[in-house]
Amino acid sequence: MSDGIRVAAVDDVEPGEALVLDMELTGTEEPISLFRDDDGTYYALDDTCSHEDASLAEGWVEAGEVECPLHATRFCLADGRPMCLPATKPVRTHRVELRGDDVYLYPGVPATG
Repeated sequence: MSDGIRVAAVDDVEPGEALVLDMELTGTEEPISLFRDDDGTYYALDDTCSHEDASLAEGWVEAGEVECPLHATRFCLADGRPMCLPATKPVRTHRVELRGDDVYLYPGVPATG
């Protein structure tokens, strides 16, 4: 999997939005979401909030963070760390690479901040 997996076209995710990736596609046991920040930068994080069972893809994406829709913890998109309570544990990041008009994911390979 050193070449990554094509998971989306660049235009599949609008700025400020997220897309939950199919676990069959990513080969992972937990869902991963692809986020596109409001500045157009792409990130991938485990989709489940580290505080409670909520989909981060259903949260608000803005200024390099995603806010959990359940209890409003904000997570840094670049490194997965919680920016406020109630979450205290980070969520796992995954490397994302743009190749032309395609987005590639490296599941299990941490993103570099």
